[in-house]
Amino acid sequence: MPTQEKADAVAELADLFRASNAAVLTEYRGLTVSQLTALRRALGANATYAVVKNTLTKIAAEKAGFEGLDADALKGPTAIAFVTGDPVEAAKGLRDFGKDAPALVIKGGVLEGRAIDADGLRKLADLEPREVLLAKLAGAMKAPLSKAVYMANAPLAQAARAVDALRAKREQEGDAAA
Repeated sequence: MPTQEKADAVAELADLFRASNAAVLTEYRGLTVSQLTALRRALGANATYAVVKNTLTKIAAEKAGFEGLDADALKGPTAIAFVTGDPVEAAKGLRDFGKDAPALVIKGGVLEGRAIDADGLRKLADLEPREVLLAKLAGAMKAPLSKAVYMANAPLAQAARAVDALRAKREQEGDAAA
């Protein structure tokens, strides 16, 4: 029979799953309290990091509609980074923190409602920031427009140069005749 405390914990975890863009499951065994504090800072302002019980996490994820969490990800001591902002920023924070603290193991997670493995999270961390990707997209969209404007203006510019050349030639002929 579940206790009220466990039911409340499951409800809170389910709410965190629903409110998050991504949830990253990690193993924190071997990390000190100060390292966990540093990890929370590395994740950024749009992520919360919580140590959770695996059974309660599985129940909460199912209640929130997140099916397919890897069973291996819910073995051993587990902590979850619930990301409400840019998942790439949090993935980069975890990757960078993991370089200095190899005890942090990324097990997998959920991204936009779909299960993602540790390799997928590493690839996500290697993406450029959202602003850079948007700027590249805008530049790629602008290039054909600039080319089209240039092509549309080219005949007018050629006509203007031809008229100017004729004018200069007539002036030169007029100076030579005088």
